[in-house]
Amino acid sequence: MSNSPYLTLNVVELTRETADAITIHLERADRQPVPSQPGQFLTLIVPCGSGKRPERRSYSLSSTPADAPRLSVTVKRVPGGLVSNHLLDTVRVGQTIEAMAPLGNFTTDTNPQAARSLVLIGAGSGITPLMSILKTVLQQEPGSQVLLVYGNRNEETTIFREQLQRLEQQYAGRFQVEHVFSQPKQAAKPSGGMFSRLFGGGTPAPQPAAEHQHTGRLNRTMLLRVLEQRHRAPAAQAEYFMCGPEGMMAEAKAALELLGVPADRIRRESFVASADSAEAAAAQPDGHGTVLADDKDEISARKVTIQYEGTEYVVEVQPNQTMLEAALDQDIDLPYSCQAGLCTACRGKCLTGKVHLDEREGLSDRELQQGYVLMCVGHPLTDDVVIEID
Repeated sequence: MSNSPYLTLNVVELTRETADAITIHLERADRQPVPSQPGQFLTLIVPCGSGKRPERRSYSLSSTPADAPRLSVTVKRVPGGLVSNHLLDTVRVGQTIEAMAPLGNFTTDTNPQAARSLVLIGAGSGITPLMSILKTVLQQEPGSQVLLVYGNRNEETTIFREQLQRLEQQYAGRFQVEHVFSQPKQAAKPSGGMFSRLFGGGTPAPQPAAEHQHTGRLNRTMLLRVLEQRHRAPAAQAEYFMCGPEGMMAEAKAALELLGVPADRIRRESFVASADSAEAAAAQPDGHGTVLADDKDEISARKVTIQYEGTEYVVEVQPNQTMLEAALDQDIDLPYSCQAGLCTACRGKCLTGKVHLDEREGLSDRELQQGYVLMCVGHPLTDDVVIEID
């Protein structure tokens, strides 16, 4: 397969999940598999709107690597959402869609000998990467157990509702969904010990689905209630994955802190830039450039050298531009996706010079120390910035 980050995919099937959500199933024309990991996302490049360039949006894969050559993304209608609404209104089986190869670090490695406990916390369309992770773990780790705490308005708005029910039956005793409905159509009852069954409290027979429904919002109080049923704490080594609105994830994080869950056991996925993102760290003096967020450094018009696919480009970046915006204005076709400093599609290594990052959530401390920057939130601070993009 080509090393190009771009793919041309055919729409081979559409699945209606709810009244305002569909799953788009995609394959390469030659049906060759596209490498992916559970929990990663696919960036679709869609010509819509009035801009001179196609719009790009990232959608988490709801498929698993075992579904190859098929890649599936689930798209929900969003008020004012340009690309999502365009897709729901126009996508048809047989059409082609341009995309970038799957990316993302919200993943988990699997081991057939593993016997671990996973707790997945999601709301609304945040279920999509969690779906990919839970299906993969259930399929590939027969000794592992998975709990999904899933918040929605009601039963009818629950994406993958029937598929989740089938998985609960298929993996009874290993997989349980706790539904949290803020406006349920049917009366919900408090759960009765699912967590103790999955995480060390015996093995009673599976209970009716109604026993695993809760009325209210998926907030800190609700999550604590679910996780502390029968006064049993979560397994000490449980791993936690969360995806959904920022408010929900903040509440979930607070609940897990109260339960004493170590920060390194918690993973989260977000495509919304955080207002309190940490400042970019300084890189070590190993020949790489320096990533800084220092008030003493002035962002002004500077030239940047970009090395990409064997070609070197020199771009002038204005103070009100990011390096990516300046490159795109010169019709340099660099890889990018979220444009918020989260997805790492536009990651490059700063070989010389200094760069300021508006956001750094998408990069680990190690990547920053190695000199990596994100073009979509990067501004040159010196005249000798050279960026190498893989």
